[in-house]
Amino acid sequence: MKPSASHRWVRSLRFRLLAGTLVALAVALVLAGLLLADLFRQHVLHQFSQTLTSQLDQITARLEFDASGQPQVDPQTLSDPRWVRPYSGLYWQIDGPSQAQQRGVLRSRSLWDATLNLPSDVLADGVVHVHEVAGPDGARLLLVERTITRADATATPWRLIVAADLADTAAALDRFNGVLAVSLASLALLLCAAALAQVAIGLAPLRTLQQTLAGVHAGSAQRLDGSFPSEVQPLVDDFNAVLDRNADVVTRARTQAGNLAHAIKTPLAAMAQAAAVARQHPETGAELAALVEEQVGVARRHVDWHLARSRAAAALGLPGARVALQPVVSGLLRVLERVHGERGVALHCVPFEADLDLVFAGEVQDLQEILGNLLDNACKWAQHRVQIAATSTTAAGGRRLQIVIDDDGPGIEAGRRDTVIARGARLDEAVPGSGLGLAIVSELVGLYGGSMKLGVAPMGGLRVSVELPGV
Repeated sequence: MKPSASHRWVRSLRFRLLAGTLVALAVALVLAGLLLADLFRQHVLHQFSQTLTSQLDQITARLEFDASGQPQVDPQTLSDPRWVRPYSGLYWQIDGPSQAQQRGVLRSRSLWDATLNLPSDVLADGVVHVHEVAGPDGARLLLVERTITRADATATPWRLIVAADLADTAAALDRFNGVLAVSLASLALLLCAAALAQVAIGLAPLRTLQQTLAGVHAGSAQRLDGSFPSEVQPLVDDFNAVLDRNADVVTRARTQAGNLAHAIKTPLAAMAQAAAVARQHPETGAELAALVEEQVGVARRHVDWHLARSRAAAALGLPGARVALQPVVSGLLRVLERVHGERGVALHCVPFEADLDLVFAGEVQDLQEILGNLLDNACKWAQHRVQIAATSTTAAGGRRLQIVIDDDGPGIEAGRRDTVIARGARLDEAVPGSGLGLAIVSELVGLYGGSMKLGVAPMGGLRVSVELPGV
């Protein structure tokens, strides 16, 4: 079932990036707004309390006690006219030593007939406390207070209070919060636009990659060409490597198909010609059978040749392909001992070192094809003995297998060693075989990036040294 457009959008990188960015921006701006509003409120209230403390200091400086110990404050000495205007929003009050009976012993004219109700708390002498309380007509007041004690008295301290209406301060805070909200909203819009632009610019290379892939799919391009960011370029390089490998496989397949068709064409033409002659001369039936058998053998050898090449080309570089060498060698030696046992040829395997992990990086069929052809060829030419040895080395490209097969046969002259590797070349027609063994081995080894060398064995015959990729 094909996903809907909305489902594809939710699963897209664009949606994930935008959603994550916008959620983070929203959380950050909300927290910033709350923090800034609280900081501004604390700053304003602190400044307000400092102003009230200055007013409290003025009342304290003007406070005097008469002969009976009662406090007195001359209103004429107070500079702010709001002290005498009823309910002006600025008030002062002095409470007696017993708060329950002497609340508002003295108070400003602005309080008129009201008194300020204070929370019950204990003040050290001279220490200023700040409170928010209800004032006249239910107004919210910010209140500062301190206590003072007469120097010549031991009575409970008197309580001096100054309070002011918070209405103007609250209005200022509301205006600030409104401006802050508008500013943060504008900033949020700008940041959202920046996030959209960032996502669009950041994902632009992926759109280019998508268009290039569409061109490859449509056949208008063979590779992913273009300049991509460093995070995407490795993916592009790997994909181009896959395309190159596929193109190489297709090219090889076409070449091998053409070669196979051309190789089979000649035997088929020969058999068709012989069949036409046989119809005219029935007495040549034995010659026709021999010719057909010969040409069928030629066609079979070519088919085996191309099948081996195709299998090796398909397995080349296949991830996870690995074959242990010991079981393959043991199996081949058991088979060849039965095949060549009548000739008295002894096959010997030099014991592999226990600490070496001899593993071939390829397909088991290809390893059997390589070693089977080499061992079979050695057995055909050997007089008494064939020996195989293997070891492993580490090179710049990784682990490499070194396999050496020796026989005590006549060997091959140095000038003719390249000739026997050619396809179908045979040194002695009396020895059974197709003449393709060493050629197939050379081709398979080359496809795996290895090498094959012919030399002189210590026992006098031919030495074949093969290097293959290991694991």
